[in-house]
Amino acid sequence: MTITDEDCLSETLAFNEQFEAAAATRPARGQAPSAATLALLRSNRLGGDTPPVRLPHGRDRVVEGGVKVRVFVPDHVDGVYLHIHGGGWVFGSADGQDDRLWQLAEQARLAVVSVEYRLAPEHPFPAGPDDCEAAARWLVKNAAAEFGTERLLIGGESAGAHLSVVTLLRLRDRHGITGAFRAAHLLFGPYDLSMTPSQRSFGSRPLLSNTDTLRGGYELFTPGMGPEQRRDPEVSPLFADLTGLPPARIVVGTEDPLLDDSLFLAQRWQAAGVPVQLGVVAGAMHGFTLFPLTITERELRRQRDFLAAACR
Repeated sequence: MTITDEDCLSETLAFNEQFEAAAATRPARGQAPSAATLALLRSNRLGGDTPPVRLPHGRDRVVEGGVKVRVFVPDHVDGVYLHIHGGGWVFGSADGQDDRLWQLAEQARLAVVSVEYRLAPEHPFPAGPDDCEAAARWLVKNAAAEFGTERLLIGGESAGAHLSVVTLLRLRDRHGITGAFRAAHLLFGPYDLSMTPSQRSFGSRPLLSNTDTLRGGYELFTPGMGPEQRRDPEVSPLFADLTGLPPARIVVGTEDPLLDDSLFLAQRWQAAGVPVQLGVVAGAMHGFTLFPLTITERELRRQRDFLAAACR
C-alpha cells in the first residue's frame, strides 16, 4: 500500500481536529434521524451547512424508467461520465455539486450525467440501485445519439461508489453488458455492508463518518437485514465476482472507517485480472473531497486526469 500526500499531513490532520471540535454544531446522523434532521441534511450540500448552488449549465431530464438525471454538456465531448452522488443512500442529490461536475465536464471534456436516485428510508434497497441501473442502461443504448460518443465512464463518492460497482455488476449479470463502461472512479466507498474490520473498530470519533453512522446508514438502506444477508454480493459488492469489470481507480484516506473496504476491493479487482489503481491519502477522513484542502485539489486533478485518459 502506497500512501500519498504525506507532505500535506499537518494541514489535513489540523482540519480533522477542527471538524471534530465543531461536531456539536452539526445535526446528529443517528440510526433513525428525525424528519427535521433528515430535511436539513437533504437541503444542504453534503458535509456543509448551506444549500448547494444550482448552475444554469445543468439540465434536468427524465430518462427511461422515470429516472431523473442532471446533465452537463461542455462544448467538446470525448466521453460520458455517469456520476452517482454520495450521502449514505439517505441524502445528497444530483444537483448537490453542480460547480464540481461542471468543472469536471469542461476540463475533462466529458458530458456528465448525475443520477437522482431514490433515497432511503422512504425508498430502501433495491430502489436506489434500480434507478442507477436504469440510468446506466439508458446511456448504453442512447449515448451515441445523445452525446455523440459511446465512451462511457462511471463513478461516485461514498454510497455513490458502492452504487457504481453494484451498477456494473447488474449490467453484467442481468443484461450481459460488459465493456460498455471503460473505467470506474470510486471514492471512499462502502463495499461490505456487513462491516469490515476498519468499520467496526473506528469507534465514535465525530468525523464525517464513523462506526455508528455507518451502521445507522445500513439499517436505513437495508432494513430488516442482518450481517449475513448484507454479505449478499448484490448488496455488498466486495463479495461479488469482479470478472469483466472495467479498469478502476479506488481512493480512500487513512482516517476513514472505510479504509479496509477500498484496500480489499482493490485486491479483489486485481485478483479478477482487471487493472486497478489504489490511492490512499495520508490523514484524510471520509468525504475529504467535500472540503477546501490541498489534498482535495490534488485528488480532483487526479480524478480528472484518470477519467480523461480513459476516453482517449
